[in-house]
Amino acid sequence: MAPHHRAEIEYRERGTGDKDLSDLLQRACHDLKTSLRAIEAHAQLLGRNRQPVDPPVMEQHLEFIAGGAARIGQITDGLVSYAIALQIEPAAFQLISMEVLLRTALAKHRGELREHGAEVTNGELPRVAGNPDRLTQIFEILVLNSVRHHSGAARIHITAGKSGEHWLFAVRDDGPGIDRNHLETIFKPFKRWDSNGAKGVGMGLTICRAIVERHGGEMWAESETGKGAVFFFTLPADRGA
Repeated sequence: MAPHHRAEIEYRERGTGDKDLSDLLQRACHDLKTSLRAIEAHAQLLGRNRQPVDPPVMEQHLEFIAGGAARIGQITDGLVSYAIALQIEPAAFQLISMEVLLRTALAKHRGELREHGAEVTNGELPRVAGNPDRLTQIFEILVLNSVRHHSGAARIHITAGKSGEHWLFAVRDDGPGIDRNHLETIFKPFKRWDSNGAKGVGMGLTICRAIVERHGGEMWAESETGKGAVFFFTLPADRGA
């Protein structure tokens, strides 16, 4: 049985739970976004209508409201991305070059990578059966995480090799590393990887793992503080690749 067919069977065996959760998250986030737009609009109106006699603390309150709304907006965006990952359909998988997807991800964020002086290199990457948009998202999240948590110019190297019936991918960086006691915690929702003051809502690695698992693979990390980090993930090796 082809690996992507196995992934499709495993997906069906999970029943409708993932889809129900995904639908719930997307509906909730839609309602939250509507409320956030109202908060932001009224905060802007208050700011424009401020009078010189208003106390300076009013400005601080408005900034707090705007900052809180922006933060909630980031959280809802993360939840929507997670909801989309839960609805990956193996029946619609395409055979695609992971090298092409990596190039797509790097091109999309070329400006930020250049701004940070980051260098991303890779070995030969295989073709796999999967959802191109979601697999590209894995590269985006892992590369940007490494760049944003680095105190200088990150050096990232991506490789892949055959491991049984799977391809084993490794995304290595030379950053500050992660305490080995937190290597599983960082994949949980809203558990942020706190180094170098990088800001985020803690959903990126949760989304990555969800995407990998719905492609029939696994994801984990290896690291020590001060020694960089390696993020591994596997994907079924399609016989047609």
